[in-house]
Amino acid sequence: MSGAENGKPRKGFPSRRLVIGAGVGAVAAAAWWGWPKVAPYFVGAFEFEAVAGVPGFRRIAGGEISGNINPLAGLEAPGARTAAAAQEEVRADICGALFGGTPAQGVVPVASFSDYYCPFCRVLTQRLDEIERASGGSVRITWHEWPLLGSNSEFAARAALAADRQGAYAAFHKRLMRTSFVPTPEFLEALANDIGIDPVQMAADIRSAAVSDRLRTSAALSAVFGFRGTPALVVGRTVVTGAITDATLRALIDQERADGPLDACTA
Repeated sequence: MSGAENGKPRKGFPSRRLVIGAGVGAVAAAAWWGWPKVAPYFVGAFEFEAVAGVPGFRRIAGGEISGNINPLAGLEAPGARTAAAAQEEVRADICGALFGGTPAQGVVPVASFSDYYCPFCRVLTQRLDEIERASGGSVRITWHEWPLLGSNSEFAARAALAADRQGAYAAFHKRLMRTSFVPTPEFLEALANDIGIDPVQMAADIRSAAVSDRLRTSAALSAVFGFRGTPALVVGRTVVTGAITDATLRALIDQERADGPLDACTA
């Protein structure tokens, strides 16, 4: 009786189970690597509603958020603007405050509001970074510090903005988002040394009026758009509050690109 006849595969030929298993594995791998390209097609049509008091912007609901304590807590430094003055300023130049200016032709701007102690923010920050790097310049992220979860959140946010005054915001932000930490002076000094900035200057800038103003601008934007907590995004003209899936985020970016330039930024 041959190997095939007695239930054993012939030598030199893979078993049917092995072939099927390999095929399933190949399909799964292809689906995994191709998912970012096809994911948007699995998202239904968006339903938008206008954002009250902010002409030209709309919103969709997201997922879970980290709780909002007091968006203005701890921001009272000498020379800092009042909350009302900050809101008036951001309304007068909403795209400048959100995106740092009018978005370039063909670029979808994304403003991200996050807290270093918000677990959803850590995941979303990495996704946004990957999307921006893979976009070839057609997606641009503006990062906003919005510390809501206590004094450690605020101190970390201030340290990141202080690092930005030495041109090191991106490196500092990325390290904090990927690290479990307590923002002690010793930890921040070590991190400053590690990324090559002056820790003494950073420590001096942490409580500066300039850093307080940056925080107050982000808090004012959060109030104007009615954010309830972190994470929060403004993707082009669309506000999203809470955690968002990759498929929905990519589909929304595609929708914004199809809808064209932001009227609020070109008026």
